Amino acid sequence: MPHAPLKPGAVFAFRKTMTVAEQAMFTGISGNLGGLYVDAVRAKKAGASNMVAFELAVGGLATTCLSQLGGPTRRISSIALNFAAPVIVGESVEARAEIVSVAGDEAICRVTCMLSPSGATVVDGTATLVPFAKV
Repeated sequence: MPHAPLKPGAVFAFRKTMTVAEQAMFTGISGNLGGLYVDAVRAKKAGASNMVAFELAVGGLATTCLSQLGGPTRRISSIALNFAAPVIVGESVEARAEIVSVAGDEAICRVTCMLSPSGATVVDGTATLVPFAKV
């Protein structure tokens, strides 16, 4: 299957609220039982208003955007994320990915996650999309 052309400037954004139910599922998937993530009382003692959403769950929202940009024949070959600030369970996050350059079938993307509606950046980084398999 041929790969659709990738174009610099292409953008996809996705927004969702980080829920308690998803926090519980990610706890089971990751095995992370850190107090900030699973215990609202401990999180509040540390200064948060509620449990902190798992950083990789928040960053994972960007993979939805990358998947949409890359289409069905591309995958993420690398991703580097900086977590600028915590996200509290119950907050809404808008993830965004933009293709910044293309070399052959590879695309370099900028990814960001921002609190909605404030726009405060909580995650930023880069990712590379490549063909799933050589055709």
